[in-house]
Amino acid sequence: MNIDHVHFYVEDAKAWRDWFVSRLSFQAVADYALPLEGGFHTCTEVVKSDSVYFLLSSPLLPISPVAEFLRQHPPGVTDVAFSVEDVEAAIAHAQAHGAKILQPIQQHQQGAIYIKWAKIAAWGGLSHTLIERWGEDKEIRRPVSPSPSITSIDHIVLNVASGDLERAVAWYEKVLDFQRQQTFKIQTERSALSSQVIVSRNGCVQLPINQPASPNSQIQEFLNENNGPGIQHIALRTPNIIKAIAQFRACGVSLLTVPKSYYLNLEKRKRLPLSQQELEAIAQQEILVDWNEKIAHALLLQIFTQPIFKQPTFFLEFIERRSQATGFGEGNFRALFEAIEQEQIKRGSLQNYMR
Repeated sequence: MNIDHVHFYVEDAKAWRDWFVSRLSFQAVADYALPLEGGFHTCTEVVKSDSVYFLLSSPLLPISPVAEFLRQHPPGVTDVAFSVEDVEAAIAHAQAHGAKILQPIQQHQQGAIYIKWAKIAAWGGLSHTLIERWGEDKEIRRPVSPSPSITSIDHIVLNVASGDLERAVAWYEKVLDFQRQQTFKIQTERSALSSQVIVSRNGCVQLPINQPASPNSQIQEFLNENNGPGIQHIALRTPNIIKAIAQFRACGVSLLTVPKSYYLNLEKRKRLPLSQQELEAIAQQEILVDWNEKIAHALLLQIFTQPIFKQPTFFLEFIERRSQATGFGEGNFRALFEAIEQEQIKRGSLQNYMR
């Protein structure tokens, strides 16, 4: 299993196509080998960066399914599509374990490319399209750019309501054969969350699932603003995060700030796998750093955008993994949580419930 594409419902697909192209150096895709939502009531645009494909749909008429979605939710992710080896077997397995089929298996041919797909309902308003491709010229899905800043999707984060974490994890285990990985419980003086990371059987898809653990948690704020559970953020892998973030900042991407004290505390930790020069460059770009002191050179570098839509819901993450660093560093997770808390304080949506 791999992530095939992610589908967003937005107010203006062309404007967001241009945003991804101008801000993050994505490329517009004119000919995508999958029937797209469109026609007279919906406009769909496609952008890509290496193996990352985003579909962006907006309504042309009130009868568009996108218009219906936007009447209930802010813009955001509606579908995470997975490529599978055998879509008929995957759908049969999902249905046998209680999944609701939103779209039965369909087939499409475009030149020498054959596609078979179906769609199942997931958590809240999210769906998963399962896609089987064959006869495909692999060159079609390779990057045109010789060295893209973004190469793949590292992980996708789902937020669910308090008390639903275990049920959501069990659903993914039964329906899509995911497995449990890391567990996190993050708490500050102001708020808290619980998180369970699950991964696909082949390890190619990572899906952390969060639930609020306090009434004013940033996860609860997301649920309130989103009118239910949904995708909180997508982490995009980059081979050189310092260079990429400098480029994105120059193009106008707004990112979360990190206090200077964070980097002073880093230097106090054991076996910091960075030169002083590189640490200064990382601090200048306000990138979070985490590592396992028992594994030499394995390093996790992460940074997060401000919410990209008007509401404080969906944002993007950029991540670089060095020396095959795996999993999620608890230090970075906590630093992100605290950075978002600061944004909540600015919005006036965070009070102290923990004392």
